[in-house]
Amino acid sequence: MKKQMIVPMLILLSVSALALIFAGNSGYLKSSVAQAETESGEKMAAKKMSNKMGMKKIQKSDQEWRKELTEEEYYILREKGTERAFTGKYYKTKDAGVYVCAACGNELFSSDTKYESGSGWPSYYQPVSSESVEENSDMTLGMIRTEVSCARCGGHLGHVFDDGPQPTGLRYCINSAALDFVAADSAKPKMETMTEKNSENK
Repeated sequence: MKKQMIVPMLILLSVSALALIFAGNSGYLKSSVAQAETESGEKMAAKKMSNKMGMKKIQKSDQEWRKELTEEEYYILREKGTERAFTGKYYKTKDAGVYVCAACGNELFSSDTKYESGSGWPSYYQPVSSESVEENSDMTLGMIRTEVSCARCGGHLGHVFDDGPQPTGLRYCINSAALDFVAADSAKPKMETMTEKNSENK
């Protein structure tokens, strides 16, 4: 009779031991996965920060910006204003070239990615590179939007929305006053002149 009781007890103990081992391994696996995800996120954040740090930042006082920018440019770029729809100088521009920051000359958007969105502002489905612009949450005016700024001087450009065309599905809605246009056939000399101007202002 004792032998008959011992066998089931041994089986029960074995099953319990296996359950504990499995639970321990499951917890270890979850912990490992969570750690791997955390490390991956940290690496991506570090890589993004490294890319941003690769561009030399321009920092100037409000007084300096007021001297260099027009009243409208200062309102848009430094005070985060918005020009009236359908009034911007580049709203209907279809020429080939590059759109640069009106404050520092940083290349922002290519005419190849410009399209007619019907919004009343120049629209692009992507910047020339991910390092050209910075994106931050904007909760003003009772809305949640994503602000787009120049990665070099921090000037406000506009906002980006997720209702654009493929291949990105994005619409970078940008103020004309925040931009300068460099035509494709004269891009090199104009960009060199702008670079020299920025060097003199440092």
